[in-house]
Amino acid sequence: MGSMTADLMDDIGAGYQSCETQFRQFGGRDRFEGRIRTVRCDGDTVLVKRVVEEPGEGRILVVDGGGSLHTALLGDRTAAVAAGNGWVGIVIHGAVRDVDELRNVPIGIKALGTNPRKPRQEGAGEVDCEVVFGGVTFRPGEMAWSDGDGLVTTALR
Repeated sequence: MGSMTADLMDDIGAGYQSCETQFRQFGGRDRFEGRIRTVRCDGDTVLVKRVVEEPGEGRILVVDGGGSLHTALLGDRTAAVAAGNGWVGIVIHGAVRDVDELRNVPIGIKALGTNPRKPRQEGAGEVDCEVVFGGVTFRPGEMAWSDGDGLVTTALR
C-alpha cells in the first residue's frame, strides 16, 4: 500500500495543495483524513480547547500558532478530549507538549516541535477562519489528508 498523500498528488496533483511545512508526528495515528476546522491563536489555547470539546465528527483541527515554539498549543489532556469527541487529527503550526503521552492518544497529531512551557489562557484568536502556512490555504469545511509523507488539502479556488 502506497502513501495516501503521494497517491493523491500523483493521480490528481493539480486538484490538491501539498503543505511545505515539515511537521513531526506525535499522536497515536499516523494517517488521518477529514474535513477541516481552524483556529488562529498566538500562545493561547482557550479556543483550541473550546473547539475540541465540540463533536469532532471525523474532522481535523488546523491550528495556526504562527509557527511559534515559545509555548505548547496542545498537550495530552486536550488531545484526549479531542479523540474522545470524535476528532481524527490535529495539525499544530506551533509546539506541543506531553509527547510521551501523546503517542498513546488515538488521534493524528502533527506539529513543528515541542516545548513544555504552559500557554496563556485568555481566549484571544479566531475560529473557522482561513489560515495560511506552508504555501497552503486551509479553509473550514474543505478536506485534508495526512500521513508520513505530508499534509495535502483540496486546491486553491
